[in-house]
Amino acid sequence: MKTNRHIGIAVAGVLALAAGAAHADTVAQWTFESSAPTTAGPFAAEVGSGSATGSHSTASTYSAPAGNGSAHSFSSTAWSVGDYYQFSVSTLGLKDVSLSWDQTSSNTGPKDFTLQYSTDGTHFSTFNSYSVLANGASPSPAWSSGRARSAAYTFSDDLSSISALNNVTNLFLRLVDADTVAANGGTVGSGGTDRVDNVIVTASPVPVPAAIWLLGSGLFGFARLRRRAR
Repeated sequence: MKTNRHIGIAVAGVLALAAGAAHADTVAQWTFESSAPTTAGPFAAEVGSGSATGSHSTASTYSAPAGNGSAHSFSSTAWSVGDYYQFSVSTLGLKDVSLSWDQTSSNTGPKDFTLQYSTDGTHFSTFNSYSVLANGASPSPAWSSGRARSAAYTFSDDLSSISALNNVTNLFLRLVDADTVAANGGTVGSGGTDRVDNVIVTASPVPVPAAIWLLGSGLFGFARLRRRAR
């Protein structure tokens, strides 16, 4: 009985090791609290490793106004179709990428965006399309450092179905202005702004061969000892 108990504990440990490899880790997180952007970047992630940049086809003013429940965000003006915020990370040893972020525009800032991805920084594919709320649009509160984070401005996408994003040296994720429609339903103005905050890239560790070997060995050893104990 004692032998079976010890075997059971050992196998449980092996199973836990294998299961632990499936949990999602934060690859990179940008809160923009330490960077407080006033340029296009790049800006290092506050948690993990990666860089954030902005890109506009015309001169843009970058700033760090209040975030969604924090002191700073990443904001810019002069939006044209194809302008974007970009977040780059490495997924070496990782799989099942997900992205979450907060985003809002001023009344004359852009409303419609696409989430795009690339592994070479040149050729991008569109994963999803989405629309942002105007900052403070009723009944949602305006972004403020003195107010709790509002879920109304939060987006998330699970990119785990795109296996090409797994285990790559460079993964580029872009939030791209899709058209000229403004957040208030009119046309995007040159002084209209869009801002992002609380950008988080997560992924799960790829199971290491050692863990797989230990799982097989543990179960095989367990079966053999069970037979001997009978």
